Amino acid sequence: MCIFCKIVNGEIPSNMVLESEEFIAFHDINPTAPIHVLVIPKEHIDSFHQAKGDLMAKMTPFIQDVATKLGLDKSGYRLVTNIGVDGGQEVKHLHFHILGGGKLIWKHFIKNDPHKNI
Repeated sequence: MCIFCKIVNGEIPSNMVLESEEFIAFHDINPTAPIHVLVIPKEHIDSFHQAKGDLMAKMTPFIQDVATKLGLDKSGYRLVTNIGVDGGQEVKHLHFHILGGGKLIWKHFIKNDPHKNI
């Protein structure tokens, strides 16, 4: 069982932001922004690539509600999901990062010319 499934089952505590019948949102334990929250489906799905459209149709308003609750709906935020090893996915359970609370930059582009990899 993955770490996010253990959070869903209550086996591991989390700093919960919002919960519905199908999704939960909680603060990341290793934040990379002033506000860094993870949104996951309670059902185990490996990644976005395996997600069905009906799940995403339900998840979208939940993510928007989380962003509003965090006060990010007016100032802006970044929504990210990583897919697979090369995409940087560390936990094999679909999750979205909501990042905000300040001006965000793409740190990985500081060292590299983004046009070299296109």
